[in-house]
Amino acid sequence: MQKKCLITFGVKDKYKKDIEALGYEVFYEKENSIEFKPYMEDIEVLVCYNPFDRLDISKMKNLKWIQLSSVGFDQVPKNHIRNLTITNNKGGYGIPMGEWIILNILELYKRRFYSYKNKEKKKWHMDFKVREIFGKTIGFIGTGSIAKEAAKRLQGFGTKVIGVNTKGTQVELFNHCYPMEDLDKVLRESDVIVVTLPYTKETHHCINKNKLNMMKEDAIFINISRGSIVKEEDLIEHLKQGKLLGAALDVFEEEPLKENSPLWNIDNVVITCHNSWISETMDERRWNLYFENLKRYMEGNELLNLVDITRGY
Repeated sequence: MQKKCLITFGVKDKYKKDIEALGYEVFYEKENSIEFKPYMEDIEVLVCYNPFDRLDISKMKNLKWIQLSSVGFDQVPKNHIRNLTITNNKGGYGIPMGEWIILNILELYKRRFYSYKNKEKKKWHMDFKVREIFGKTIGFIGTGSIAKEAAKRLQGFGTKVIGVNTKGTQVELFNHCYPMEDLDKVLRESDVIVVTLPYTKETHHCINKNKLNMMKEDAIFINISRGSIVKEEDLIEHLKQGKLLGAALDVFEEEPLKENSPLWNIDNVVITCHNSWISETMDERRWNLYFENLKRYMEGNELLNLVDITRGY
């Protein structure tokens, strides 16, 4: 018997044929215009990013499994997940996001924002304030797949890589990992702080004025996780006071970032528009995961990237 699968974003024809060949009856809707339709009561598998603002999944009586296209899953409504199986795209964006982290560490240490301004003005100016990444301590707050990909790419730079995770579990390519209760120690020791934590009730605003004040005044701060992990007004004030060498931000408390946000006008802040996960291979990489999980589900085997929504990871 065919299982019914709903996919809520664009799919290339070659992927459609592959999924149908597994034995699924596949339906397609666009997330930005989706609304509940009677056929959705029989949907067993939902492949999506975030249709939940428009689609009441409690009406999908036969829904058993949600495959997310994102790594984060705070968009999933906890009050409607019942006994659903949830899988995410952990590892699917690690390579481009790891590259983004390295790029922005170098951008800030080499003060490229001033070079770009000088080029626009056709101004010849030698900058004697640029720094080396060599010998620096890079601290990752969260040691999941994104942090691991960045740590892999830091190996050739002569850096010390440390991390914080729930229990201080040691992770390959990290010089040392600490439990979450030692976060303050890592903040004080690190020359670069990279936030790669999942967003949960416990991590909401966990980077705030108190934590920012523990960082070195010439530290670099990077957030590639979720905007609400950082209390943005505290970060803005900290930057205005010149207490950081710079910041690279791909995520914000409110997106799109408002035009009147002071962050736009701070020279030593690199802003990208939640863009770090994008690359020319992302589509193929994530569809390889979806296809493998759809195959496993059809065969009754354990799925990859199972997550516990209630725990937050």
